[in-house]
Amino acid sequence: MPLPAHILTAIEKNVSSICPVCLKVVPARIFQDGEKVFIEKECQTHGEFKDLYWSDAALYRKFYRYFCEGSGIENPTASVRGCPFDCGLCEKHLTGTLLANVDLTNRCNMSCPVCFANSGGRISEPTIDQITAMMQNLRSQRPVPCSAIQFSGGEPTLRRDLPKIVASAKEMGFTQVQIATNGIMLSADLELCQSLERAGLSTVYLQFDGLSSKPYKMMRGRNLLPIKLKAIENFRKASQTSIVLVPTLAKGVNDDQVGNIIRFASKNLDVIKGINVQPVSFAGRIDQKERSEKRITIPDFLTLVEEQTNNEITREDFYPVPFVAPISRLIAAETQRPQPVFTVHPCCGAATYIYCMDGKMTPINRFLDVEGLMEHIAEDAESFGGSGLSKLKKRGAILKELSRFADEARAPRDLNVPKMLLSVFWNGTRQSLREFHNKSLFLGAMHFQDLYNMDLERLRRCGVHYATPDGRIIPFCAYNTLHRKEAEDSFSAEARR
Repeated sequence: MPLPAHILTAIEKNVSSICPVCLKVVPARIFQDGEKVFIEKECQTHGEFKDLYWSDAALYRKFYRYFCEGSGIENPTASVRGCPFDCGLCEKHLTGTLLANVDLTNRCNMSCPVCFANSGGRISEPTIDQITAMMQNLRSQRPVPCSAIQFSGGEPTLRRDLPKIVASAKEMGFTQVQIATNGIMLSADLELCQSLERAGLSTVYLQFDGLSSKPYKMMRGRNLLPIKLKAIENFRKASQTSIVLVPTLAKGVNDDQVGNIIRFASKNLDVIKGINVQPVSFAGRIDQKERSEKRITIPDFLTLVEEQTNNEITREDFYPVPFVAPISRLIAAETQRPQPVFTVHPCCGAATYIYCMDGKMTPINRFLDVEGLMEHIAEDAESFGGSGLSKLKKRGAILKELSRFADEARAPRDLNVPKMLLSVFWNGTRQSLREFHNKSLFLGAMHFQDLYNMDLERLRRCGVHYATPDGRIIPFCAYNTLHRKEAEDSFSAEARR
């Protein structure tokens, strides 16, 4: 349920966090200072810590309007030590698994200083049986089985059985199967790309830090741009049409690359369907002393988008992840079946869709009143009746109202917005969105927490989780700051020499 307005507009609040030294839970405060939002905390043993939480207080208030409370899962694990140490998911977690990560190996063919992982001298590589058990655990989540999985690492393409693992995930009912990769193996092996496509791979999350050599040399140790471009071309040849570019964004390293990445993606929509920027998180290998000079928050990224697209895309075009929660609730009300609801914290991510035509990029909210549409959908979800006749009447009423949210005068000339809306809400299929999808680009950012900006209120609402061989499901930010080493050590072998 939405929070009261007076709470949603108040920035200052008391939360819980983690001491970055001793890892104990400590009291923390989120507050506004000038036009920015900070988090400060104090450990009785290790003193005070202060870090940037959100660099635009006005945008913080806008995003917080969409705070949406979740209800967690029906089969959690018991909490003994308390959040964030009993991840399983425990009964205090408020969002089910929207996207699951499964690390197939901690081996990698690179050693990037900004990586979440921090592989030491041991090899962590789950067996096929362990991977199957992890997937079964995710599919057993109630009331909504996890339907989206991403195989990561390390570098997952180092496993020769990756196509078999992808096929197994599809057979188990995962409708969205992804890999997160640096692209090195894929650029050198067209057959691997083809095998993954045949196995049912849905999307490739491709590490992509810019369109010049500089960011790769600084973050990856060598110029990888030709390799990235070759990997994209190989997937084009393999008929893989869903690549998401994933830049790790760091101030002074590649913050000048944002506009070029967006334009590059908009010109390659036949294979690239999205950009998901990840502002650098100070976990894993990265030097903690670089926080002040390299810290970028989501509003900083949106400023870069404005500046580097000459305001063709602005911060006003973006919305937080829970903005779309009413759609899931309407579908659940109509079908009488639980749906995955995006009840993550508003500060975790931001996104928009960009329609691309004739070299022009038009954010979706320029020709569609998305705020009014979501309010309308939320009201309809609340008032949906239970009988078949009432459902039919309600659907008819929804369809009758849809056209008033479209601004045909501002819409791209080749897009019939009312027809698209009617098709989506009547048919409810991905095919209905083909006209829009073929010329649109998802543009988003997800800012993962580290020990310095950790807010346990955010953590309890995380929807991106890791499945581990010991049967746990762990929120992303907790895994990479607190649990990764323990989880890897529990099923690792001595490093090969």
